[in-house]
Amino acid sequence: MSMTIAPDQVERIVGNQHHDPFEVLGPHSIERDGKTVWVVRAYQPTADAVSVIVPESRAEYPMQPLHHPHFFECTIDISELANYQLRIRQGEHDHVIYDPYAFPSPFLTEFDLHLFTEGNHHRIYEKLGAHLTTQNGVTGVYFAIWAPNARNVSVLGDFNHWDGRQHQMRRGATGVWELFIPELGIGTHYKYEIKNQAGHIYEKSDPYGFQQEVRPKTASIVTDLTDYTWNDQDWLEKRRHTDVLTQPISVYEVHLGSWLHASSAEPAHSANGEIIPPVIVTDLKPGARFLTYRELAEKLIPYVKELGFTHIELLPIAEHPFDGSWGYQVVGHYACTSRYGTPQDFMYFVDQCHLNGIGVIVDWVPGHFPKDGHGLAFFDGTHLYEHADPRKGEHKEWGTLVFNYGRNEVRNYLVANALFWFDKYHIDGIRVDAVASMLYLDYCRKDGEWVTNQYGGRENIEAAEFLRQMNHLLFSYFPGSLSIAEESTSWPMVSWPTYVGGLGFNLKWNMGWMHDMLDYFHMDPWFRQFHQNNLTFSIWYHHSENFMLALSHDEVVHGKSNMIGKMPGDEWQKLANLRCLYGYMFAHPGKKTLFMSMELGQWSEWNVWGDLDWHLLQFEPHQKLKHFMETLNSLYRSEPALYVQDFSEEGFSWIDCSDNRHSVISFIRRGKEPGEFIVAVCNFTPQPHSHYRVGVPEAGFYTELLNSDAREFGGSNMGNLGGKWTDEWAYHNHPYSIDLCLPPLSTLIFKLDRKKTPVRQ
Repeated sequence: MSMTIAPDQVERIVGNQHHDPFEVLGPHSIERDGKTVWVVRAYQPTADAVSVIVPESRAEYPMQPLHHPHFFECTIDISELANYQLRIRQGEHDHVIYDPYAFPSPFLTEFDLHLFTEGNHHRIYEKLGAHLTTQNGVTGVYFAIWAPNARNVSVLGDFNHWDGRQHQMRRGATGVWELFIPELGIGTHYKYEIKNQAGHIYEKSDPYGFQQEVRPKTASIVTDLTDYTWNDQDWLEKRRHTDVLTQPISVYEVHLGSWLHASSAEPAHSANGEIIPPVIVTDLKPGARFLTYRELAEKLIPYVKELGFTHIELLPIAEHPFDGSWGYQVVGHYACTSRYGTPQDFMYFVDQCHLNGIGVIVDWVPGHFPKDGHGLAFFDGTHLYEHADPRKGEHKEWGTLVFNYGRNEVRNYLVANALFWFDKYHIDGIRVDAVASMLYLDYCRKDGEWVTNQYGGRENIEAAEFLRQMNHLLFSYFPGSLSIAEESTSWPMVSWPTYVGGLGFNLKWNMGWMHDMLDYFHMDPWFRQFHQNNLTFSIWYHHSENFMLALSHDEVVHGKSNMIGKMPGDEWQKLANLRCLYGYMFAHPGKKTLFMSMELGQWSEWNVWGDLDWHLLQFEPHQKLKHFMETLNSLYRSEPALYVQDFSEEGFSWIDCSDNRHSVISFIRRGKEPGEFIVAVCNFTPQPHSHYRVGVPEAGFYTELLNSDAREFGGSNMGNLGGKWTDEWAYHNHPYSIDLCLPPLSTLIFKLDRKKTPVRQ
């Protein structure tokens, strides 16, 4: 047999050290005796014999070992050779495959690679990762991964017995490795074997993989995100033409793994009726299992709809290794967690939310990632996604790594990921976690543990630019969506548009309001008269940003007590305080978020391993608190004055904010239509006040729309007999006033009933 290749080339293939195995393996045309013939080479490390099957004639050509007992070659004297197959014999068994190295066409174009290296490939998730495709009439899976500093990369899976010698990938000029493997399909489990320059091996899940195995397993799974039939076209079209900031936004924040559990004896079923094996969670109560996405659609959506919330916010559902992390340590940014089902199951959940008039917000975590060996950490044997300098690349407090926002490909990974969830899963918004940790280089770092930016400051300029790019593109592609910042500092213009220098979010959590309120309500009511500023300070700065008022999961964990436990007094007073707080929250400018269990008056802190305390609903006080939340949401959604001008100074004015002696405040919320306003009065002490006069701008009958002290909510049922007529008594700089009875620990909301307004002579 004549030699067609040097021994060192074979050694590089056998040693898995070749950057482009297509140079050696597969079909190669050569000139022999004045005509073209084909040389086919294959490396099959477990084969005893290999032969080539030519498709047209079905002729079979035995291959011979060359330089190594498992490296095979043969010469075929035909003019064209395409889609041939290899017959591989192992002992007494043989099987036939298409040769992956007979499909050399790259999946990514030069333009794709140019955009990626520039950081501007907005749909890179359709190019990198694992994708079902057809090459030369043969169906299979195309794999592509960015690992520019790797010496070699191979695809591992059940199909090759997790042997990295068999499916070695080709490296492109930009550090993207590619390989098409014929005859693989949906459901294939795979990883990447990555060798660094020293030959050390790292087995990694696919950063762009759309699905992963249920933990503790870590392989990625090939899936097709285009095979779900959506039914929410009307919802998406309406969203596209809606100014979301002028709409009511009342968010129910949920951790899917602890809202409610099912019995492990009760089987879960897939869409086609097949029984789904339960996800075993040893820390749950005995006999419990997670609900699936489809079961949650059946149980959670009707519950949220009954409560009247406009949106569901999900703690991160991107794949994460540890249940107790709540989802905030993500290892699969493009994979919805398999704990609760498949990607199609999650699509069904979102679809059902939209069909029931409920938006979906997903917590998104671009600020850090864990050090798990199968994840992004030290991905290609170097600090690829993170900074090499731990003073920039590590959050020691959390034990996590920080993305290198200055690297174009890393920024592209994150920007495209934000767009991905809207594109493929039709979500309506993201709440961006821990924005402050991204914006400041010294966040939770001591002196000497951080480095300044190029101007000597503490601001992370690359992170700020990344957020601007992400938000600009998000609203360009998906108008009407939400991007909410959890940002706890005074960084300016967080929710201002990028074209005026803002970070481009359209909402920001008002952490200052939250802390002021919880501090205030924690006090004995007698002391509240000395802390009136807690109630009023938020209005001084409220219109500097588009704020969302949030009472989140962070406020009911780690010894902080649940909401009712923060309130002073006996049980009746605690519940009254809670209703008063919620009433003031919904009357105050800003969109709203409450964490699950707050509507129940749950006494225990949130436990990630347990259900909510649903048994409390057998008791009347907790039933009535839930009813109050339903009523409050209904009122909020029905009164434009409570939401349409949340972020305009014209939408709010004080009537009286200085009555600290009684711990009472009163104010007006205005809509955009002439004469569209409501009056809110809050009494933050257990002392009722009769004949409490409040100035109002117009004469007439003011209907009492809400009284948090009503009997139906568990209150003492003091009030104003449905409303009050005005007196021609100028008060609080208004020409008229109403004489009110203020119940203890109450929020009252009034609206002028123009049908009852007497006509002036």
